[in-house]
Amino acid sequence: MTFHINDAPRPQPSTPNAPHTPVSPVTEPISFVGSPPVEPQYTYSPFIELDRSTWSRLAHELEQPFDQSDVERLRGLGDKLSLTEVAEVYLPLSRLLSIYVDATAKLREASNKFLGESTRRTPFVIGVAGSVAVGKSTSARVLQEMLRRWPNTPRVELVTTDGFLYPNAELRRRGLMERKGFPESFDRRRLLRFVSDVKSGVPEVRAPMYSHLTYDIVPNQQIVVRRPDVLIVEGLNVLAPPRPRSDGTSGLSVSDFFDYSVYVDASYDAVRKWYVNRFMELRSGAFANPDSYFHRYSALSDDEAIKTATGIWDRINGPNLVQNVLPTRGRAKLVLTKNEDHHVKRVLMRKI
Repeated sequence: MTFHINDAPRPQPSTPNAPHTPVSPVTEPISFVGSPPVEPQYTYSPFIELDRSTWSRLAHELEQPFDQSDVERLRGLGDKLSLTEVAEVYLPLSRLLSIYVDATAKLREASNKFLGESTRRTPFVIGVAGSVAVGKSTSARVLQEMLRRWPNTPRVELVTTDGFLYPNAELRRRGLMERKGFPESFDRRRLLRFVSDVKSGVPEVRAPMYSHLTYDIVPNQQIVVRRPDVLIVEGLNVLAPPRPRSDGTSGLSVSDFFDYSVYVDASYDAVRKWYVNRFMELRSGAFANPDSYFHRYSALSDDEAIKTATGIWDRINGPNLVQNVLPTRGRAKLVLTKNEDHHVKRVLMRKI
């Protein structure tokens, strides 16, 4: 059975099938006394690589807007979010995003002036992608709260793509319950229409609501989005390219409507370990609720729980990561790479 644990709280494999290619630094020029000058040799990359210490210095003049209660409220199960992480990683990222929001507004004004038109501001849309258990939900929630505190983006909404999964009854009808979380388990047409409507400035757009307790779409309940300044769309496959049609053409993808995108990354082995650890914590937490879809796992012994979680990862979430999620990493405009301790160690930012 497929299994996504996310406490409303939800990489880079170290395997040969999905290698992580580091960005090489610029090579220094080499010269010798009495020899002609040697032209510098460069390793070109579409990304700028910044280590944690370099990135954190970008926030040295910014005030920390969070306190410990904010961290506790936003931190996902198993994540190691701290005030230091917020200040050194997410504060500069939120400032960067606010700069992009301002620049987009100015570009719209310039376009209106050039065209002699008057179009109203539409939401700035941010995609947040990454594996199950990598901490992308925590990243999305932190960014939502931070962006709300910048004066130009007081209204920030967050929608996860879980709500666009087909209901369990439909997944069973299609034989997809064992592939829940794979691209084919989502109603992508509905998700595309939702993001397109928001980006088009539709006054009120509705999205289905998902329950991690019942592991299903909640009947007759919806999330309503009303012209936010920023919309964050978080999910496994939000950076996936458009699917080819039978006639060889391709349509739109959800990421075509993104103004910015973030991929939360970590090694395959680290994410696998985090997934198993979170399963163990939920066994005595959310799984203990009799209404939980996973209540049957609450009585497992430690050995049984580890074996069950590892089997689910190796059968479902690991293959989905390698086949569908990780290949979209290069499409992101910014990659947050975590170390084994769940802390961001490096930022890759697209130059082009």
